[in-house]
Amino acid sequence: MPSEIYGLVIPKYGMVMTEGVIAKWHLDEGDIVNEGDELVDIETEKVANVYESPHAGVLRRKLVPEGRSVPIGSLFGVISAPNAEDAEIDAYINAFESSASSVTATSAGGTSAAVVDIPGGYIRFLKLGDDPAPAAVLVHGFGADLNNWLLNQGSVAESRSAYAIDLPGHGGSMKNPKIATIDEMATALLRFLDAKNLQSMHLVGHSLGGGVAARIAIEKPGLVKSLTLIAAVGLGREINFPFIKGLIEIDRRKDMRNLLETLFHDPALFSRDMTMGVLNAKRIDGAMTCLKSIAESCFAGGEQTRVLRSELVQLPMPIQVIWGQSDRIIPPEHAANLPKSIRVHLLEKAGHMVHMEKAAEVNKLISHFIAAN
Repeated sequence: MPSEIYGLVIPKYGMVMTEGVIAKWHLDEGDIVNEGDELVDIETEKVANVYESPHAGVLRRKLVPEGRSVPIGSLFGVISAPNAEDAEIDAYINAFESSASSVTATSAGGTSAAVVDIPGGYIRFLKLGDDPAPAAVLVHGFGADLNNWLLNQGSVAESRSAYAIDLPGHGGSMKNPKIATIDEMATALLRFLDAKNLQSMHLVGHSLGGGVAARIAIEKPGLVKSLTLIAAVGLGREINFPFIKGLIEIDRRKDMRNLLETLFHDPALFSRDMTMGVLNAKRIDGAMTCLKSIAESCFAGGEQTRVLRSELVQLPMPIQVIWGQSDRIIPPEHAANLPKSIRVHLLEKAGHMVHMEKAAEVNKLISHFIAAN
């Protein structure tokens, strides 16, 4: 009977990513590997990320040395059961490489963002997956865009369609400063859902997007099969307003990098190109006016103006809350004292961008939660 053998391939961390660099190996050949162990650091133009092992076993082969860039979908390592013979490992690698061109072509396929018209404007979105199961809709936070989910959307899309959207005032969506409150953004997103004929879905929201997702669930509970809130606004008043203010006002690369590092527990995971991505996004016509309007509406007086906690705890659909214990933007204490019916996951060594710092763990929480509901 063949032994269990698992290939490790370069994942796609975004819609435009074509290759990744193995920056550092954390284990050696022959080492025991547990599911979730950190195997390698993979760097792209957009992000540096720790690749956590999806399997348990023995690390049998390290096929890509540190510093080498390889296309997405490339085999960079092999994990196997302890009893696997070298000949079986070689046969697995040969079989994989014989179909490498088709695998790479499929992984690097031309999925791109699109725009859909809604009453009063338009919303940009990226759809991955095409399963008939109820779709998942991913909603980013303040000052971000749909690329906020580049480490998560592909995982969710393995079992269903997954839509990542740009909120109004962000990314490639309409720039209308009159759409500034959580309620107004929720209305725009509901119009998007209607335009895409999404009549039942799982909502996943991060930070400001968590507040928008929660508001949709409150307003239209029959649409939402489950709700996942990641470091979400709407559960308390406190917020790091100097960060919000800095995100709007800072225009120098070094200062912006220093500010954005506060989003992470480990600043080493922050990519230099992410700084330019934020600065460039602010230069889009109308973006700054919208960000200022949203900040004034949602964080007036330096605190959250819309607290949805009392309404949230009465919702009928399953809800889970995910937070990084080292969050320096919104206190993780906002997840305390929720009803037992709401599952709360506090992840160690993770900041506000917990879904990026602990992508494998968060992806598993999201996928298992959605599958169960």
